[in-house]
Amino acid sequence: MTVQSPRVGIIGTGAIGGFYGVMLARAGFDVHFLLRSEYAAVSEHGLHINSTVHGKLHLYPVQAYARAADMPPCDWLLVGTKSTGNVELAPTIAQIAAPDAKVVLLQNGLDVEDSLREHLPLSLHLLGGLCYIGVHRSGPGVVEHQALGRVNLGYHSGSAANDEVRQKAIVEAGAALFHKAGIESQAMANVHQARWHKLVWNVPYNGLSVVLGTGTTALMADESSRQLIQALMAEVVQGAHACGQEIPKSYAEQMFAMTETMDDYLPSMYHDHVHKRPLELEAIYARPLAAAKAAGCELPRMQALYQALSFIDRHNR
Repeated sequence: MTVQSPRVGIIGTGAIGGFYGVMLARAGFDVHFLLRSEYAAVSEHGLHINSTVHGKLHLYPVQAYARAADMPPCDWLLVGTKSTGNVELAPTIAQIAAPDAKVVLLQNGLDVEDSLREHLPLSLHLLGGLCYIGVHRSGPGVVEHQALGRVNLGYHSGSAANDEVRQKAIVEAGAALFHKAGIESQAMANVHQARWHKLVWNVPYNGLSVVLGTGTTALMADESSRQLIQALMAEVVQGAHACGQEIPKSYAEQMFAMTETMDDYLPSMYHDHVHKRPLELEAIYARPLAAAKAAGCELPRMQALYQALSFIDRHNR
């Protein structure tokens, strides 16, 4: 491997972390992967990406670690774990981070950065990373990449909080990492607003895939589920507006039309449910519902979906 600066650390080498980590490593970056249960499999067999876009990719050997204490200090940390464990993750991040490191949360949901920020040193820069990608794990160290891959980045907090020029430079440097790996990446001026945008898709499709036990093709083929998806999208837009974040009505229409063109896709929450992992209900449902309610806006369909998912999640685990 050609070692280049900066050094990149992947925390959470699942579907998201595995895919972007392999792409960065193949582009020549010095990438180090922190794993838990799959450490032995990845150390022995490497990381495999089966991609409809890039073909079959295999990274071997992998700079893999079972303990954060064994990793070298990293200039960029890409966090691909679920948002349900952010607070517990803070000591690991602080242990691996090099001075002035940039921590990118590649997670779904609203304000996921807030739950982590207070537990991190102020010297670390925290960025939001919104992944527009169809990807899932199919086995230890094996990732299926179905479509897309774009990562939008925005500065959340850190020692550059009052320096817009420095913030812009940091975000552009992050986007440059992904660009070199052949991945589209754009800077976001407002992370909070961008996360509301992503909820327009995540709220209906993630939740309904669990409640109805199916993927996007079946959801888009039935008139009842189509109407429910559109109603949920409209509520997310309504909630965003109540919280001062403008989302054009056309954006929901674009997301709906885009999903009609996709091959059948099972969202991440579906896979979490099947494998009896905690669902990301706090970040994707509870926080936006609470924010909208605080602004005087009720979202009844989203609230009902959240309650149904809460019941399913409790009994599933």
